[in-house]
Amino acid sequence: MSNLTTLLPLVLLIVIMYFMLIRPQKKREREVTNMRNAIKGGEEVITIGGICGKIVKAKDEVLTIQVGADRTKFEVMCWAISKVVGDAPAPKPVKAAKAEESSDAKEEETRSAAAVAEAAVEEPKPTLPKRLKKKTAEEEAGIEE
Repeated sequence: MSNLTTLLPLVLLIVIMYFMLIRPQKKREREVTNMRNAIKGGEEVITIGGICGKIVKAKDEVLTIQVGADRTKFEVMCWAISKVVGDAPAPKPVKAAKAEESSDAKEEETRSAAAVAEAAVEEPKPTLPKRLKKKTAEEEAGIEE
């Protein structure tokens, strides 16, 4: 009976560690594996190295990713994908984009006008009495105007 009471805390510790550490880790690994297996072309991803890009082609274990404005393509292994950000955003219609740009310009003008008005309202800075002011090099040399 004394052997059982001695081993009970050890067994209890192992059970607690299983439910607190091992089981959640396996669940996360399963989710990541399912995410990597479900990757298809056209999705935006982030690699474990921090590179953001769009998947152009997906083979068994190799993905071709398109990155940057010059559309550089390179291949990465499937296990190197950290997160799927989502599908590529749809391009905005030209008319809506122009209207949005003009509204942005108006907002910027309003903000700049408000900043100018605030600058004009600023209180004048108090001046120090003559005895507290630092003497300039000319004053120290005795040159007065």
